[in-house]
Amino acid sequence: ARSRTVGELLAPTSPFDKKCGRENWTVAFAPDGSYFAWSQGHRIVKLVPWSQCLNNFLLHGTKNVANSISTRLPRQNSDSGQKNKPCEHIIDCGDIVWSLAFGSSVPEKQSRCVNIEWHRFKFGQDQLLLATGLNNGRIKIWDVYTGKLLLNLMDHTEVVRDLTFAPDGSLILVSASRDKTLRVWDLKDDGNMMKVLRGHQNWVYGCAFSPDSSILCSVGASKAVCVRVSCSLNLLNCSWLKETLLQFLNIKLLAKCLSISRHLFPPPTPIFAGGANDRWVRSVSFSHDGLHIASLADDKMVRFWRIDEEYPVQVAPLNNGLCCTFSTDGSVLAAGQDGSVYFWATPRQVSSLQHLCRMAIRRVMPTGQVKNLPIPSKVVEFLCYQI
Repeated sequence: ARSRTVGELLAPTSPFDKKCGRENWTVAFAPDGSYFAWSQGHRIVKLVPWSQCLNNFLLHGTKNVANSISTRLPRQNSDSGQKNKPCEHIIDCGDIVWSLAFGSSVPEKQSRCVNIEWHRFKFGQDQLLLATGLNNGRIKIWDVYTGKLLLNLMDHTEVVRDLTFAPDGSLILVSASRDKTLRVWDLKDDGNMMKVLRGHQNWVYGCAFSPDSSILCSVGASKAVCVRVSCSLNLLNCSWLKETLLQFLNIKLLAKCLSISRHLFPPPTPIFAGGANDRWVRSVSFSHDGLHIASLADDKMVRFWRIDEEYPVQVAPLNNGLCCTFSTDGSVLAAGQDGSVYFWATPRQVSSLQHLCRMAIRRVMPTGQVKNLPIPSKVVEFLCYQI
């Protein structure tokens, strides 16, 4: 089935604008769904109110030039306590942007620093930050509501390829870089670096937290996966217990494979040693419903998969796609290509009661703890993912 197009945000072009440098390496949605951000290329990041994007798509059809969004949305100003209206922002980051991540603050998640009275920033409950990872190894932190630069984190020596905030609202930021390291930053401590995580022998391409912020997983070159587990859900005072380097060929020894989705649609073509096989998978994103995965490959196709099916349930065409991510509510997939962004409606399905229960309980405890609960074995089987 062909996925339905929702809309597109086109980056402005000029007669002298060259294609080189306009690559859209990253797109991101705010945790509360209020904003959408993407890299337009040439050092520029665009921040737009997401609900206004959807309204413009409905009013004017699927096509929409990014600069046409002018209506603003209400928000609570953290400084004055008065209601203001946020708007879109065009941010010049000073270098090529490789990664984006939104972070929101929860007041009860305190900083690891004892001398909190010396903090330059006191992030409130309505704080929303945008982290940008740059080609020169720097990480710049911006206030989403004002578009102002707050922090400039300088410690990586190579490209910052990926960024991720802990989902618990602690404003703990982890960065993955081509310098073969990950670094942990405490933004509630004015962006001070907490720890350098090593283990990868080559470039680190991506990193992600588990929903309860207790596990950090990173992937790098040479098919390496690194899993780090903290001693508690509070990342501010944890000690890392494990630092295990896994190979994809042996990963089944430590984890169960639930499903394998193969890019065999359209059928494969001969493979050449040069690597230009049009079958590289550029980006993968999990939907928040826990049932669907989207993948973007060099064969000019976007695919939507169900985790329990071998073939895609929907497909869509896209040339030169580089990144994709689901919206916060999982209803839309955004994919970046040459400075512009394209949106598709995602497959919808009513989740079973069993799936909803499993998703809910896995946000508070791992499967091993569920099996140790004093409950009947049939209930344990109902709540656990197992083959």
